[in-house]
Amino acid sequence: MSRELGGFLLVRTGSRRVGLELAQVIGIMQVGIVHPVPSREPSVRGVAHVHGRIMPVVHLGALLESGSCPAPAGDLVVMVTVDGRRVCLEIDDAEVVVREAALPVPAGSTLPWAIGVARHADGLVPLLDLSALSARFVEASPT
Repeated sequence: MSRELGGFLLVRTGSRRVGLELAQVIGIMQVGIVHPVPSREPSVRGVAHVHGRIMPVVHLGALLESGSCPAPAGDLVVMVTVDGRRVCLEIDDAEVVVREAALPVPAGSTLPWAIGVARHADGLVPLLDLSALSARFVEASPT
C-alpha cells in the first residue's frame, strides 16, 4: 500500500539522495555564519541566525549515518519543521520536487527512518520520516 504525500523535495547529502516531505519544508537557503555549540549529537554543526531566530544546524548526512559533521561546512540548508520545531538541515544540493505517492520500503531493507521510497532515474530514493529522527533534533535545539 502506498502512502499519499503532497510531494517531496529530493536533496543530496554526500553521495546519498533522500526525499523530504514538502509539508515539512519551509525553505531552502544559504546559511550565514554557523556558531559551534556543545552537543552530545555529533551531527550538530551549531546554531545560526535565520529569519530572526536562532536555529540549530544539523548536517543531514551525518545525522543519517550517526556520524560527525564533515569539514568544510557547507552553506546550503533546507529549513524544516518537525514536531513543532524548526531545524536547518545542511545539504549539498536540492535537486527536484516530485509529486507522487510513496512506495513501501522494500522487504529486507533497513531504513528505520524512512516512510517509504520513490523511484528516481538512479534507483529508489528513501523518503525521510523526520519525526523518527526528532529525538536527535530536540538534542540539537538550543535551550
